[in-house]
Amino acid sequence: QVQLAESGGGSVQAGGSLALSCAGSGHTYSTYYCMAWFRQAPGKEREAVAAIYTGGGYTYYADSVKGRFTISQGDGKISATLQMHDLKREDTAMYYCAADPNYCGLLTRTWDFVYWGQGTQVKISS
Repeated sequence: QVQLAESGGGSVQAGGSLALSCAGSGHTYSTYYCMAWFRQAPGKEREAVAAIYTGGGYTYYADSVKGRFTISQGDGKISATLQMHDLKREDTAMYYCAADPNYCGLLTRTWDFVYWGQGTQVKISS
């Protein structure tokens, strides 16, 4: 089993920046993982924000965050960071880290990841 822990959420004013981190622990049997960030705002469906394959060759960004958010692999085998700039009120949501041993390109249809973190809250005020 793999456990994921997010950190770095908080409250900032619109136009500000935040960085989220995700660290995995436990039995990591795969060499590479697809790491992703999802978010869910109250009353809305969960959406994929960004994804990266730790073996290289794949990144994904939702249209709503392109040019503002950057996903990168962290230091550990199962880790990722999400740099968020020019934050907007509509970015307010619970952000979740997810990991899966499959290649990201195989997951984008259903976004059905095996491992999930508990989430970290991001609140953007005007």
